[in-house]
Amino acid sequence: MKKIIIIASLILSFVSCKNDLLDTYPYDKAATESVWISESMTDQAIVGIYETLRKNSIAGKIDELEAYSVSGNNVWFWGWITYVANQADAYNGMFYNFWMHHYEMISRANDAIANLHRSPISEAKYNRLLCESKFLRAYAYYRLNMVFGGVPLYLEPPVTLEDFNKARETTEAVWQAVVKDLSDCIDSPDLPGRYEAGNSLYGRITKGAAYALRGKVYLWTKEWAKAESDFRKVGELGYALFQGDFGDLFTEENERCPEMIFSLQAIRTVGLGQNVSRYYGSHIAHGWCIADITPNSDFVNSYEWADGRPFNWDDVFPGYNSMTPAERVVFFLRDGLTEAEIPAGADMDKYIEGANEERCLKAFTGRDPRLNASIITPYSTFDGAVGGVAATYTLRWPFRNYGAPVYDIESNTRTSWYYLYRKFVGVGPDPYINRDNSPIDIPLIRYADVLLGLAEALAEQDKVAEGLVYINQVRQRAGVAELQNSDGSKPTYVGGKEALKDRIRKEFRWEFCGETLSYFEDLRTNTYKDAKYFPDAGLKTINGAWGPSASVRFTWGDRLMKWAIPPGEIDKNPALTQNPGWEN
Repeated sequence: MKKIIIIASLILSFVSCKNDLLDTYPYDKAATESVWISESMTDQAIVGIYETLRKNSIAGKIDELEAYSVSGNNVWFWGWITYVANQADAYNGMFYNFWMHHYEMISRANDAIANLHRSPISEAKYNRLLCESKFLRAYAYYRLNMVFGGVPLYLEPPVTLEDFNKARETTEAVWQAVVKDLSDCIDSPDLPGRYEAGNSLYGRITKGAAYALRGKVYLWTKEWAKAESDFRKVGELGYALFQGDFGDLFTEENERCPEMIFSLQAIRTVGLGQNVSRYYGSHIAHGWCIADITPNSDFVNSYEWADGRPFNWDDVFPGYNSMTPAERVVFFLRDGLTEAEIPAGADMDKYIEGANEERCLKAFTGRDPRLNASIITPYSTFDGAVGGVAATYTLRWPFRNYGAPVYDIESNTRTSWYYLYRKFVGVGPDPYINRDNSPIDIPLIRYADVLLGLAEALAEQDKVAEGLVYINQVRQRAGVAELQNSDGSKPTYVGGKEALKDRIRKEFRWEFCGETLSYFEDLRTNTYKDAKYFPDAGLKTINGAWGPSASVRFTWGDRLMKWAIPPGEIDKNPALTQNPGWEN
């Protein structure tokens, strides 16, 4: 699939789709028919649907959506500020791009579904490609429905102006359409359950992916028994957790392990890699990074100790929680501090000459291993290469120099000290990669997602003990203590259904930090407000590792649970209606 995708760009001028679904010009019939006259052109047309996964709003640049999640902040992207501050209007570009990119995928899929019968291919291949097209259409509608809550359903290529001007369907009707497409995939005898890593078709849609996505839809529709059944099927088809170190999962070496169910395929070629790696990490990474997205320090504090105890700064630095942010800086200062480097307000009576770094490092040692596998924490190291010269760097404060002999990790500014994402910034077999074209696949559904969904489906059916089995599979792989419901004196105790559901939410955020999926999960479970904002509805905007900056604490708005329908689409299609709160 990685090699096949190279030719995707060749067919984009032939595929009968427009950048804007609601373009009022009919499809070019001649161009459409020319795509389906040969098997090779048909193959290219189907790869063209997969190619839309590379769009920024789908999988090509997941880092921006990660900023909206519980784990992330965005340092430079001001559109993020206006949105989470509840100050955005309906014209915010993220709404339009998300709408446009997903409908482009739908348009390409509809064209294939309507015309595949013209192609001179075998019946078995026809059935397989039809399933792939239906899955990708279902995936696009799944994502649109999560954020907009009911969108127009186009299940065949529009021809007349009236065909384009459809009203929004109900949320329930969209879910039904998604389930119908996925059920067709599952029922087809010609769609493989799973491809092994060496198969030339690896990366294409499988029955396992269809079961996994349909199970996730059933979580949205609260059909718990159906979700349970689908998630169990995924494991029966041979998908399983990767059993190496958690951080090694997000490398080119392991991107085809049995945990990966559905991924954006990336290769080291201009326009065919992924650039998520560019916007995580730090300037000192191999191939240079920008670090636009930074982990929220409140989220970092949520990672527990490996034995299941909640993390508390006072346990590491007595009195920490009662100190001001300015005073707390002392615990994060580097050894050998000069007078000029002493920050204003720091309580230097607590500085330990020659051992301050060691003390700070203890706060991040012995925690859930996914913390340091996903995030670059204070005084941890990172193998980078400024100017192509390999070196080991350390995240120290204050920053001095990323060159020899200091080798400090640099954030985007040298005046602020952020946590940084480590996930997807691995060096891989060839460390000198261009991070605009990183070859590391981006997982969109992996087996850990399935196991946590199964645990939730069981919890909702009051099968708490059984649900613990599946969340514990994820925790065991991570290297943290398993949860239990027998000893209430231990921090790993889970007392019942609601306690298990709360644990699953936390587990999902820790497991999928940097992968943007937890944002959609918090929308689904209606936990976004409580997780992302303070109890007084002020946003958790946090700069330094030691506490909040002096930035404005923005106000929550209920309208953030449903995105604005792009006004330009409403102008073109009067049948569309706007979501509440976005009318003006």
